[in-house]
Order: sequence, then C-alpha cells, then structure tokens
Amino acid sequence: MGNIYNSLKTVWQNLKKENQNNSSFFPTLLLLVTIPLLYAVNNVAMGVFLIFTFIGFNKSHLKLQFSILLPILLFVLMALSCIWSIDKDSSLKALPKEISLLIIPLGFLLMKNFTVDQKNKIISTYSYSILLLAFVFLCRAAKRYFLTQDTRAFFYHGTNQDDYGLVPKLLNAIHVSVFVAVAFFYFFTKTSKTKWDSFFAAFLFGFILLLSSKNIVLVVVALSAIYLLFFSKSAHQLRLRNLFVFGLLVGLIFSMGRIKHRFQVEFQTNTNKSLSANVIEGVPQGVHYVSIKEAWTNPTFTPNDYFPGTAFRVYQFRIFTELIREEAVFLTGFGLNASYPKIQEKAQRYNLFMGNDSTEGYQSKNFHNQYVQNFAELGFIGFILLLLMLVINVKNAYNSKDFVHFVFAILMISLFLTESFLWRQRGVVFFTLFYCLFNSGVSLKKPKPDQLI
Repeated sequence: MGNIYNSLKTVWQNLKKENQNNSSFFPTLLLLVTIPLLYAVNNVAMGVFLIFTFIGFNKSHLKLQFSILLPILLFVLMALSCIWSIDKDSSLKALPKEISLLIIPLGFLLMKNFTVDQKNKIISTYSYSILLLAFVFLCRAAKRYFLTQDTRAFFYHGTNQDDYGLVPKLLNAIHVSVFVAVAFFYFFTKTSKTKWDSFFAAFLFGFILLLSSKNIVLVVVALSAIYLLFFSKSAHQLRLRNLFVFGLLVGLIFSMGRIKHRFQVEFQTNTNKSLSANVIEGVPQGVHYVSIKEAWTNPTFTPNDYFPGTAFRVYQFRIFTELIREEAVFLTGFGLNASYPKIQEKAQRYNLFMGNDSTEGYQSKNFHNQYVQNFAELGFIGFILLLLMLVINVKNAYNSKDFVHFVFAILMISLFLTESFLWRQRGVVFFTLFYCLFNSGVSLKKPKPDQLI
C-alpha cells in the first residue's frame, strides 16, 4: 500500500510540474479523461479548458497552423449551413454539440505548445484512466451477471429496452472501443514494457473483444500485426523476412479463388451476420434479412425486411447517391443535421420498416458514414475539409514515427466508414482533441522514456 501511495504521489508531482511549465496541461488532460463521463462533466471540463487558455495566453504563443485551422473552418461551414438548411431548427439545435470544433483548435492556436514529453504524459494519463474505466465496467458486468445469470452483461452495450450490455447504450460500444483502442496501443507499443504493461495491454484487448465491434477488432488486430512485423524491436532485426512473409500472405489471400467466392456469397446471402453494428434492436422472429446486393438493387422493400448493419450502410449510401443526383445540393448540402427529412422520404419511397411503439424505424437513422454525412449535409466543401484533416493526420503520423498517432489516424479513417462519429458529442470531442494534440506544435517523435513517472 505504501508503494502504491508513493508511486501516485510521484505521478502527481510530475503532472504538477508539467502544469507549471504549461498552464494548459491540466485543462487539456481533464478534457481528455472526462470524454467517457457524463456530458455535464465533460462540458465543465471544456469550460475550464477555454478559461485557462485565455488566462495563460501570451502573444508569443499565438500561431496560425493550417492543420489546426481546418476544424475551425469546418465549424464555420456548419454555422453557415444554418442559413440554407432545409430544417433550420434541427441545424441550430445541433450546432452547439459541434462547438468543440471551434473551442479546442482555438485553444491550441492560443496556448503554449506542448513538448514531446508533455504530449506523451497526456496520452499516458489518458490510457491509465481508460484502463480504470474498463475495470469499473467489467466489475459492473460481473455484479449484474451474478445477480441475473444473464451473459449479455459482458458484451456490447445495452438496448432501449434494458441496460444489460458491458457499457451503457448512451456511451455506445463502438465509440468506447475506439477510446480503449488508443489506450491499448499505448501499453502495447511501449519501448520498455514491464510485466504490468503487458498485462494492461492484454486486459484492454480482451475488453475490446467483449465490446464486440467487429470493425474495430479487425482494425486493432491488423494494426497489431503491422506493429509486430515492422515497428517492434524484433521487426527491425528481421525486416526483410517480415516484408517477404507479409507480401506472400497478402498475395495468397487475394489470389485464392475460394476467398473471392466467399465474398461473393457474403454479398448475395441473406444473413443476420454483419461486419458493421446493427442499427435497430429487438428484431422479431420470421423477418427477411436483406443482403448487401438487395440493399443496393431492390426497387422496393417491405416492413418485414430487416437490414443487418453492413446492408443498411449500403442502402444509406445508395439513397445518398440518389439525393445528390436529384437535389441541387452538391456544393452546399442540406444543412447541418438536416438530412433526416430526405432520409425519411426515401424510407417511405422504399417502404422500409417505419417503427412501432417499442422499436425505432429506419427512417430515424443518420447515414452511419461520416464521409457521406459531411457530403450530404455540408456539401462537397464539407467533404473536402474532412478529407484534408484525415490526409494531414496520416502524413504527420508517418513523419512523426509515432505509432499511437498512426493508430489514431487509421482508426478514424476506418470508423468514419461505418459511423457518423463527429455528429456525436463524445465523438467530436475525442477526434478534435486528439487531432489537435497530435498535429499541433512539436510533432511527437519516436518516444523517449514513455513512462508516466
């Protein structure tokens, strides 16, 4: 107990020292670790971040960095879209939720740059906070299982009807998977790992598996393989062999006729299995499962047709392409959060399930694709701004040689294919804060000592 107390005291003293060197250190850290908590707590942290940014402002800290200006430009476009929005009330109500795109980058433009060591310590402390959060949720699940004998307590998130998932529905298991993935790779890629670091990495990986987001699990496994093959200490010694093995595996996978045939079967088969998360819950027995092919080609559906996650996202992309052809919104979009009336019109046109007393209908769901969401609601310019941020993020991650930055960049690119992440308050805070942290000021080089203390 005494050793734990002394370790925590040392950590606290080191964090205090960093805050003395940069008064924005604690406010930034507070904002980051409160993302998974109640909205009210994170909103207070956002206010603290803004206040301390202005208190600590010095003219010498001011800089205009193009990559950090991009989120601000995206927010300005969102605000302007309220003028031409087809649903002004929805646009105006959604705008405050996106305020992070303005406040966080503004703070990074005004504050003193974080050093490499300070950025490492912020990411380290965040990772430990996520570790603690995962432990709390696992204890919560174990308690519920012993009370109810319901194994749902250990998987995914709860539903509208009950809250027996590993995490609450309000948090969303897919989003929590992303939060945890960044922390996992912090421990997994530490240059001088202890046994505890390896245990923490294994624990967080197991937690990601329990969250059951197939998309995130696949990305995490792929990134782990890339790290082991090309970035770890052993990879440097065996780079040529690893490159040969990796190329051979990729070649075999894409040259095997069975693999090609399997994807063709998956494309055309009616099944409830899906790579993406399902969009409605409580599906009754005897429904017809829509295949990916049917989602793209069927001239109409019936209320008895159920869309698994991937098929529904294909259907949403289909109606997006139709709306762009039919409406004069290529440059402007429909307005922030104003695409729902058009989605509902299409749902009625295609005779989709429109919901009942216990289950939401498909017409109430957004595009579940950040690229499409930006294009549909903010037009081509909004789409380009998003792509610019992602390209710059990947470029800086490559130049910095920091694998956690690289993980964040790839996770966002992948996640945006299946989720409108920036249209959720936790999502936009998470993306904007990590984006600014990684891309502002001094880029993270290959970590030096990556210990918290």
